[in-house]
Amino acid sequence: MLLVPLLLIPTLALAACSPWALFPTETASPSATVTATATPAPTPTPTPTSTDISPGTPPPEPPVPYLYTIGVGAHPSDTPPYDQMSFRFKGGFPGYTLEFVPELDGDASGLPIPMPGTNRILRVVFTVAQAHTEQGESSVVSAPPAFIGSDAITRYAPAGDFEGYVTYGIGVGRPMDTVPQTPVRVYEVEKIEQGEHLYVVAIQIDSTQWR
Repeated sequence: MLLVPLLLIPTLALAACSPWALFPTETASPSATVTATATPAPTPTPTPTSTDISPGTPPPEPPVPYLYTIGVGAHPSDTPPYDQMSFRFKGGFPGYTLEFVPELDGDASGLPIPMPGTNRILRVVFTVAQAHTEQGESSVVSAPPAFIGSDAITRYAPAGDFEGYVTYGIGVGRPMDTVPQTPVRVYEVEKIEQGEHLYVVAIQIDSTQWR
């Protein structure tokens, strides 16, 4: 377990980091898949039924970790340099798996989701999680545009939110025929951000090969 430098995340409460995992860029490999077990969400406080909710009462929160915001950033001065996409959850840490895939398919339809300008797609599946409220609306209150345009991360797209699985695709940039692997690392950070208690899963892609 490593502490994240305060310069990087000044509101750190608790952090854990995986080592850099080398992912083959040509084909997905089960041995290169990063997995994590979901941290149980705090026991939810019983909420009144719809007949008991008075005007102005906030709606009940989902019973499992739910996606709240998405962020992206480049860190060219770090060693190694990397691009990062962070998924901020409320209610606890989800589980997750990562693997490179040749195309991103929608979980419900099975149809490919266009990801122009990418060489490979890092498919991220969060488990014991959701990205919607109990009223069926999106729980994501802020997210960057689909096109990112950074060195390693070019764009991203949602691919599913169903029965405890939330799927996203992260597009990784131009082809690098002489570099057979792409290092990927995951940070887990529990933090307070603008008064909100968040559980952050930050996915970092080494951008050294684009230098």
